Amino acid sequence: MTARSDNAPVILDARGEPITPNRARALAPGGNAPYDAADNYGAHVAAWQPYLYSPDGELNMYRDRIVARVRDLVRNDGWASGAVTRILDNAIGGHYRPLFRPDYRALAAYTGKSTFDAQWAHEFGRVAEAHYRSWAFDPNHYCDAQRNLTFPQMMRLAFRHKLVDGDGLAQMVWLPDRIGLGRARYATAVQILDPDRLSNPQLRFDSADSRGGVQIDRYGAAHAYWIRKAHQGDWWAAADSVTWESIPRETDWGRPIIVHDFDHDRAGQHRGGAGIFTPILQRMRMLAKMDSTELDAAVINSMFGAYLESPFDPQLVEQAIGDSVEMSAYQTARSDFHADRRTMLGDVKVPILFPGEKINTVKAERPNSNFAQFEKVFLRNFSAATGLSSQQFSQDWSDTNYSSARGALLEAFKTLKRRQADFSTGFAQPVVGCWLEESMDVDDYPMPAGAPPFAECRAMYSRAEWMGPARGWIDPVAEKQGSVLGMDAGLSTLQLECMEQGLDYEEVLEQRAREIEKFEELGIPVPTWAGMQVPGYTPASQTISKPEPT
Repeated sequence: MTARSDNAPVILDARGEPITPNRARALAPGGNAPYDAADNYGAHVAAWQPYLYSPDGELNMYRDRIVARVRDLVRNDGWASGAVTRILDNAIGGHYRPLFRPDYRALAAYTGKSTFDAQWAHEFGRVAEAHYRSWAFDPNHYCDAQRNLTFPQMMRLAFRHKLVDGDGLAQMVWLPDRIGLGRARYATAVQILDPDRLSNPQLRFDSADSRGGVQIDRYGAAHAYWIRKAHQGDWWAAADSVTWESIPRETDWGRPIIVHDFDHDRAGQHRGGAGIFTPILQRMRMLAKMDSTELDAAVINSMFGAYLESPFDPQLVEQAIGDSVEMSAYQTARSDFHADRRTMLGDVKVPILFPGEKINTVKAERPNSNFAQFEKVFLRNFSAATGLSSQQFSQDWSDTNYSSARGALLEAFKTLKRRQADFSTGFAQPVVGCWLEESMDVDDYPMPAGAPPFAECRAMYSRAEWMGPARGWIDPVAEKQGSVLGMDAGLSTLQLECMEQGLDYEEVLEQRAREIEKFEELGIPVPTWAGMQVPGYTPASQTISKPEPT
């Protein structure tokens, strides 16, 4: 450092040259950076200095505040509530269920037994699905530890928590005391947990081995979970609400105890990112306020349709000219005039005004003429964040044609299917695996001699495809024709086409055979869809023979 002639200090560089303010800015971190995104001095980025948080550090400290706001929005805002409903209806629906497909190739390779083949896998899956229905749809709801919900309803609740709170959480409980005649058939039950109950004991800060209530090993894998015995808002269970219990992730032989599912945004993350509305929470709150303000303004405008304008106001005139006999007489005459005039034309009163009076109407200026378009822009932003099409989000299809609607729905369908697949793998599959473990122990299955136990080949036995709600059609005729063409060209199968419509192809074929048989039994001509157009088809024998070679 040196000094100028005016004794002001001057900073020198390594070569002894003065560093001017412009050079200092260029040498500073972010000054004249090769990327605009790294600029520290531009008018648009100078105040934009976010901190580089760790995956858990950027969320866990603020998780409760964010979730409380999101829940309040979903409770009270129709757009947010509708978005959650659309995603649940399209990803889970009312008949979400597994189609058991054991990995017979892996079992055959593992055991060296050729009896594990496609035919065995088919028979095993049919038996498993029959037993599953008796557990999942028991009218007494023994699959639910609280005995309130069927299995699809529990999955919908868990997925709702994942969408709104960021986490789907459940505990697999063993309740043998419920088994008995006319009672539960299985001891396996599911307890859906509110993610709020997953937290560090006494709300301590995260540590090396506990992140947001998830206890991890040196590799970051969860091995146990801190679960409050009661929710922090349960005033009637104050003691339990400040008591935490450490619950292992699984048993010694691999049976899940706690099932925890969330979307991973970064490596090393151990809790969900507070739901799908977090990035747009402020904007949705702003739109809700604007909706309310516009509605209030419109209501106020509607209350004043017209008003009567007179040339004199009694109080102002009295203050201006004092007690004038002429003015008092004028005001008295006006009052008497309006009190006495009852001129009617049928049931409609005819307005007759006193000299000097006139009627004016209030011109409504609200809602703002640009409000509808402004709202659409907001809703497009929200739909992009939630993975829905703007038409699904707003339920406004008035300005949509077939091509644009189909394109938008196909894009949304990709996101919905991905969410369904992630949830099926991360949450539903471990839950059903717990039930299948017990079912294979107490029910009869077509097992080859020397088959390994379930715990030894858990993933191979419990493999399943998950079927959600139907995708539906916009143009049923054109899209069904496309499905048929795809199957004829070998680009699709009946199984895939049926699954897209929420159907089991085997159930469809079996029902179709029963209907054909009923047509013949009643002497009704079998329609073309039953196979009359197939060469060699003989309704009486219910067989399809090969056509004779020409």
